Amino acid sequence: MTWRKQVLVLLLFVLFLFEGSVLPWFMPKSWAPHLMPNLVFVCILFVAVYRHRYAGMILGAVFGMLHDVVYYGAMLGPYSFTMGFTAYVLGLIFQLPKAPLPVIFGVVMIGSFMMDSMLFGIYTVFKFNELPYNWALIQYIIPDLLFRGIFALIIYVPIRRQFDKMPLRPKKSEKE
Repeated sequence: MTWRKQVLVLLLFVLFLFEGSVLPWFMPKSWAPHLMPNLVFVCILFVAVYRHRYAGMILGAVFGMLHDVVYYGAMLGPYSFTMGFTAYVLGLIFQLPKAPLPVIFGVVMIGSFMMDSMLFGIYTVFKFNELPYNWALIQYIIPDLLFRGIFALIIYVPIRRQFDKMPLRPKKSEKE
């Protein structure tokens, strides 16, 4: 593992701690019940698009499980599954090492909508949620979508520069 990859994992962990400990202090009190910032997920989508879908899936599963255990302990596995699955699917569809800003912004918007909708569905199936989808769409999904989209716009340039500096793994050639 190169040092840039180690720094990326460390950055994701620091961002995970930041979103649960420092970020709530800066959010207005009226936003707190409506926002689940999940900034780590935005960075994982960057990894899935700029590097590889498997890396995004593994990071999504690991940090999703951390979210399940630390923040949302009603059930183990929903965040792990949805973050890993969404990162894999979007990494499969949008595998672009030089993705421009509109593409990555679209990926973050689609990924946020997909993840929040799947979480709503999982919690509804297991009877943790009895509210209608249109209420959740207005109260949770759209505010999360906008917050994550703004965060993606803010971090696009620094993250893109770091991924451009990371060498791509050369493809294995068959022995002749």
